[in-house]
Amino acid sequence: MVGGRPAESVLTNSGRRQRPSQTEAEAAVRTLIEWAGDDPDREGLIGTPERVVRAYEEFFAGYNEDPVALLETTFEETAAYDEMIVLRDIRLESHCEHHIVPILGKAHVGYLPTGRVVGISKLARLVEVFAKRLQIQEVLTAQIADTIQEVLNPRGVGVVIEAAHQCMTTRGVRKPGVSMVTSRLLGSFRNDPATRREFLAMIGSPRSGSNGI
Repeated sequence: MVGGRPAESVLTNSGRRQRPSQTEAEAAVRTLIEWAGDDPDREGLIGTPERVVRAYEEFFAGYNEDPVALLETTFEETAAYDEMIVLRDIRLESHCEHHIVPILGKAHVGYLPTGRVVGISKLARLVEVFAKRLQIQEVLTAQIADTIQEVLNPRGVGVVIEAAHQCMTTRGVRKPGVSMVTSRLLGSFRNDPATRREFLAMIGSPRSGSNGI
């Protein structure tokens, strides 16, 4: 392990490749500082490469965790509870894979159990595991819903994410105050209009209340 992260390899679309060392990562940050026009050896910046690498370890910690394993511990003593379970307003902090700038918002997750439930903290952790990777919001939404469906096999799953993308608000078109809403509805959440309406009513409209974005 280097800096709390696996050092041997990193998974890519084309297979596994060697993960750069912490020294190599810090050298890359120094290069970016120089490219931006500053001196990485001046007092205020001399420790920045190390700090950036440590920050990246936090920002992208989701690559080190197995989202399926998070949901494998469930509870069957539920007194035959079979109504909707919804966790609203889960704080979401991710990074856009196109510009590596923050995506900030909230996730709402619901499911209809079939004889077993998972601890609610696990749902929040599942959101965090996928969020702490380079992402686009559409894929993030699908990953959360699909994993719940795969592991818990409930009657239905609903995931709605509303977030602001700083790649749009602080650069490019520079449109602050804009949020993006994505959803993934599976099973009865997709096929049963009454279930879908109940879920959407429980989480409220995307801009109702404070959403932290």
